[in-house]
Amino acid sequence: MSEEQKNNNQEETEKDEKEKTEEEKPKKSFFGKNVCKDCEKHKMESDEYKAGWQRALADYKNLQNEISTRRSEWVQMSEIQILEDFIPVYENFKKAFYHHPEVNTDNEEHKAFKNWIDGIGYIMKQFGDILKNHGVEEIKTVGEKFDPQIHEAVSEEEQEGIESHIILKEVDGGYKTKDRIIKVAKVIINK
Repeated sequence: MSEEQKNNNQEETEKDEKEKTEEEKPKKSFFGKNVCKDCEKHKMESDEYKAGWQRALADYKNLQNEISTRRSEWVQMSEIQILEDFIPVYENFKKAFYHHPEVNTDNEEHKAFKNWIDGIGYIMKQFGDILKNHGVEEIKTVGEKFDPQIHEAVSEEEQEGIESHIILKEVDGGYKTKDRIIKVAKVIINK
C-alpha cells in the first residue's frame, strides 16, 4: 500500500469515528436543551428506580415501626411476667406482717421488737410502692360490691344489715394494671 492510500484510509477512519461520536452526542434543540434518542426510555427507567427506592424506604420505615412496637410489647410482657412472680411473695409477706403479735412498748425488749415490726412494715410499704410505680394496683375488696371479673368468691357468709354480694373479707389480694387483671382477688361475700 502506498503512502497516499494509507493517509486516505486513516482520514476515512478518523472521519467515521468523528461521525459516530457526533451521533452519540446529544443534539441541541432549539431552546438549548439536550435531546437524545433514548431520553424517554432513560426517564422511564429512572422513574422506575425512584419508585422502587421509595417503596423500599417505606417498607424499611414500616419495619422499624413494627420492630419498635414488638420490642415494647416484649418489654411489657417481661415486666408483667416478673410482677406475676413477685406478687405471691408480696402477698405472703403482707399476710405474715398482719399476723404479728401486739407489743407493749413499756418494756425495753418490746420496744426493740416494735421497732423491728415497724421496719418490716416499712419494707412492705416499699414493695407496694414498687408495684405502684410499675402501674400495678391492688383490687379493692372489703366493703365493695362483688364483681366476677376482678373477684373470685371462695365462700359466703351471712351478716345482718349488709347488702347481698358485698365483700366481707379478703382471703387473697388481687392486682391489676390499667388494662389487664394480673391476679383476681379471692374473697368471702355476704349472702
